[in-house]
Amino acid sequence: MTAVEPQPVGEHRPATGTAVRRKEDTRLLTGRGRYVSDLVLPRMRHVTFVRSPIAHARLSAIDTTAALATEGVHTVFTGEHPAMRAVSLRARSALPGYVETDQPPLARGKVRFAGEAVAAVVADDRYLAEDGAEGVDVDYEPLAPTVCAWAVPTDPVHDEAPDNLLLSRTFRAGDAADALAQADVVVERELTTNRHGGNPIECRAGVARFDGADRRLTFWSGTQVPHLVRTQLAELLELPEGDVRVIAPDVGGGFGVKSVLYPEDVALCLMAIATPDTALKWVEDRVEHLLAATHARDHRYVLRAGFAADGELLAVTADVWCNTGAYSVYPWTAGIEPLMAGGLLTGPYKLSHYEATVRGVATNTSPSGPYRGVARPSTVFAMEALMDSGARALRMDPIALRRRNLILPADIPYKMPSRLVDDSGAYEACLDRAVEVFDVERWRAEQARRREAGERPIGIGVGIYNELTGLGRAASAGPRMPFRTGHDACTVRVNPDGRVTVFSGVTSQGQGLETTMAQVVADALGVAYDDVTVRYGDTDESLWGFGAFSSRQAVIGGGAAQLAGTDVRDKVLALAGALREVDVSDLDLRGGQVYVRGQEKPVIALAEVARVAYLQSDRLPEGFEPGLEGTKFYDPVRGAFAAGVQIAALEFDPVTGGTTILSWVCVEDAGTIVHPVIVDGQIAGAIAQGIGGAMYEHLVYDDVGNLTTGTLLDYLMPTAGEIPELTIDHVSTPAANPTGARGVGEGGTLAPNAVVAGALADALGVEVDDLPVTPARIWALLHGGADR
Repeated sequence: MTAVEPQPVGEHRPATGTAVRRKEDTRLLTGRGRYVSDLVLPRMRHVTFVRSPIAHARLSAIDTTAALATEGVHTVFTGEHPAMRAVSLRARSALPGYVETDQPPLARGKVRFAGEAVAAVVADDRYLAEDGAEGVDVDYEPLAPTVCAWAVPTDPVHDEAPDNLLLSRTFRAGDAADALAQADVVVERELTTNRHGGNPIECRAGVARFDGADRRLTFWSGTQVPHLVRTQLAELLELPEGDVRVIAPDVGGGFGVKSVLYPEDVALCLMAIATPDTALKWVEDRVEHLLAATHARDHRYVLRAGFAADGELLAVTADVWCNTGAYSVYPWTAGIEPLMAGGLLTGPYKLSHYEATVRGVATNTSPSGPYRGVARPSTVFAMEALMDSGARALRMDPIALRRRNLILPADIPYKMPSRLVDDSGAYEACLDRAVEVFDVERWRAEQARRREAGERPIGIGVGIYNELTGLGRAASAGPRMPFRTGHDACTVRVNPDGRVTVFSGVTSQGQGLETTMAQVVADALGVAYDDVTVRYGDTDESLWGFGAFSSRQAVIGGGAAQLAGTDVRDKVLALAGALREVDVSDLDLRGGQVYVRGQEKPVIALAEVARVAYLQSDRLPEGFEPGLEGTKFYDPVRGAFAAGVQIAALEFDPVTGGTTILSWVCVEDAGTIVHPVIVDGQIAGAIAQGIGGAMYEHLVYDDVGNLTTGTLLDYLMPTAGEIPELTIDHVSTPAANPTGARGVGEGGTLAPNAVVAGALADALGVEVDDLPVTPARIWALLHGGADR
């Protein structure tokens, strides 16, 4: 990875493309981070949620008498409390056939998954609230639970969906049935992917306070989407949006899990309104997080692919079931995983004939929601499994078969079977570079040597993917959400001393956005990186922005920052030209100084221009107004596809099923790279989470809906000891946006499922149909029997 490059004092050079020292690091690395759990307010009380131990049951009675008698307990709320009774979250969609269902802040009438909140205890501190929670007595009338999305339900999760089907859609292009009939080779796979989740180091947390005099709600939340949360809260709570303030301070990781408005968030705000002028605080523990935060990727794929004798991919058909859990998460709906599964299944491959039916099915499990890559790690596994099976059936090299079918630069813009438009075309360049860096021939030779020597076998796995980043208007125009994901905004303000403050609609959970936005603005405006301060995450301070999801912030937030910086630069040069009576076209602004092009000495400093603009308005030339700032929105029509390839060599122990990663190479097209260390860090972190999902992490329910992997003793997460040294490289195809950047936040998660499964098949000749690839599963594939 690239080392941090301190900028020499007195020297001005572009900040973009260099590994400048991160602005966040001093605060975060010295223990001065400001997280929700650090917040202490006067008269603060603490909240504990009482959660159902049963997956599916009617609520016949809730007795709070003992809880209210507990020392330090002030109030106990249930779903029937007047503050709760009238409010429900409903994720809306105009998609034909989509079934809308309500999710109450606290369960009303019945519970639909083990872990659903049925009551909330408010006490002087968290310990007393936990004591009070033990005194809440709930009578449950159990119902038959549904845990598997492709099983026949007995008692439906929601009355509105008797078959538990919340959404179904078929994607079609060409004539897949006819193309399969004409194919020389047809391969079939039936795959399941494992339910797992984001597990950020900071669990969910919130503090809500309602000012009784001003009737104004302030909600501190570790959210990825503060402006969306404000809009949703205002709607649900029937408050003017200007009277709702959401503050996202430092956030310890999000990964999509925190892009949801949860019922606990709404309940906390409703309780605050019911107890005005009292701050209420809730910090989730890890057991709650595993039990009740959104899960992801509990999918089944039934697939067929047809190939011509020369390896051309002719057709793909897919039947897909996605377990959406007990509720459609707000605001993303039950469609977020199935629609992405069908829309992006074919990935970076050219294909004319395609038919995929996707389904979102409710079950009595924790709701499913966005997690880094959403459905794409599962769909890349599915598509790459078809490519590997096709290569074996055709007796072709698996890399050669992939190369035969890649979208190439000459095909751009390429309309995918789902009608999304791919603007990348860098897949072959990424593959060539990955093959070179990995040195495939060397590993093939080592593979042959081990085979001949009778040593532990090794396999080579390959995963090629496209990541749709910076979701634009056209890409998000489908009716899957109650809003269109497009613009972000940025205000750039030159202060009277010539230093710059940026108010951005982005929000950070560890991506280094204070740094990257400052880099973009510094170069666009022409000032030193150290003279730029970035503010975000407070809906009272920053302009409206959609927030952090879909690897969008460098693309869209960075685009708005670039446009705003350029706008202010033009204003500075216009005023400087008027003050010095120089034609503006002859002026340049760099390092906070205005120069006449071709001259070494500046004609005026930015600080002097700013003083005139703010403090000496009598010197302002005719036509100039006081102040020196600009606001711009960036609203792309389409997103920016990012290409990526991962290749790895893995060693397998046939006796124990143990796996050792020997080498892992990733090459991505990130477009124009703003900060090399941050980009490589994003890719490395994503790969680590992808390896976790491929080999370790699994949220397992038993037949009656109990989560059996509800602690980190049972739910395995990789440590630094399990993640190999990663080799990360790049090709660069600048995107058609103001910064040229392509998103990198999710791409690394997409390939590890495919890479690990492909390496196992390559080494031992057994196909992996079910994830994760654990030692027990490997042993069972080799020796027969169940993988326990």
